[in-house]
Amino acid sequence: MSSKRRQLRDGGTRGRSQQLGLIRWLSILVLFALTRIPVVSAHGATATGGLSQWHGILLVFGGIVLLGGTILFKRTDRISPTLALSGVFVGLVVTALGAILFEALSPEVTYSAASMPFPRSWYLPMALSVGCLIIVSSLVIGWLQWPTRPRYTFLGILMGLWIAYPYLIPGHANDSHPLGYAIVLGTPILVGYVIWKDAGSVLYAVMRDPVARWFGIGVGVVVALFFISVTGYLSFFPEEGLPHERVIVVLPAIYQLVTWPTLEIYLPHIPLFVAISPGQLIVVGLLSTLIGLNAAFIARHWRVEERAGLTQSTAGAGAIVGSCTCGCCGPLVAKVAVLAAGPSIAAPLYWVFVDTASPLSALFIVASIILFAGSLVYSVEMARQPGQSAAIVPAD
Repeated sequence: MSSKRRQLRDGGTRGRSQQLGLIRWLSILVLFALTRIPVVSAHGATATGGLSQWHGILLVFGGIVLLGGTILFKRTDRISPTLALSGVFVGLVVTALGAILFEALSPEVTYSAASMPFPRSWYLPMALSVGCLIIVSSLVIGWLQWPTRPRYTFLGILMGLWIAYPYLIPGHANDSHPLGYAIVLGTPILVGYVIWKDAGSVLYAVMRDPVARWFGIGVGVVVALFFISVTGYLSFFPEEGLPHERVIVVLPAIYQLVTWPTLEIYLPHIPLFVAISPGQLIVVGLLSTLIGLNAAFIARHWRVEERAGLTQSTAGAGAIVGSCTCGCCGPLVAKVAVLAAGPSIAAPLYWVFVDTASPLSALFIVASIILFAGSLVYSVEMARQPGQSAAIVPAD
């Protein structure tokens, strides 16, 4: 018995030493990537301190390599699931930081209306047809597939109204109509109700695991910072034309369907620009919370199971791809296209993603909400099956 204990103790010691060695290598890799970026000098430096979009590309590449390497090590049982989660989180942080740097430091390109892929007169029939199609499909599918879960039907109707709303209310009245505010405010309430009814008990068990809980919180925070940074609501790089004194002002601004009071703060000495509005907090908060819950659920699977199955890997990839295809990333996609193929190719992408009047822009927001909420509910349903019951056991 004592020899077995010594063998287990020696095996655990070797495992911990391997994990510590990998952590050191991950730290060295991150520090090396960061030291390749010149810091901002306090005397006579340029506004960006010598940074360029290629530094962002370097960080994105390094983060992707770190993510891929960590997942590979985890799949070959060379590292523990807990250590793999640490590597994945560091890789996500590095990748997000690189994407933010790339978007902020890429040269701004001005697109004329002549570069639109189709005229704005198409927006009305597109928005109404797509919105009505989603509403009718929700009624039919909900009645046939989930007759005992009318909440799915109501959520589909709400998402259809989200797309069709700008053209249901004529003129500028839709900027402040009560229906628009009801759609935006009702979305997180209805999504939260669906998650509570269909995944609440399992998520409660998942969140009892401190590693899974903090991994989900960390991923949600990174995603939220990524969203608000690529959309220009948070910036640490000064832009031309901004004043040289501190500015704190509240202005009305349209963000997601209707007008919201927006608090804008500019501190030139940091430099820091941040804009906060209730609509922004609702949309970004909902998306980042859903992604964080998906991440926590995946982390719990990794912690409980010795080897993640196909379902877990697919869910993780879906969350990452879904976040990148969100309408918030339109400017980033357009700038990547500019770098790869030139402004003539990027212009249609820019108008599709960025033009707030485009129904396709709203469609990406709706699709992201449905993707993340549906992925979470589906994963919970799979966890409740007899063969997957270990995924919802209480934390150690």
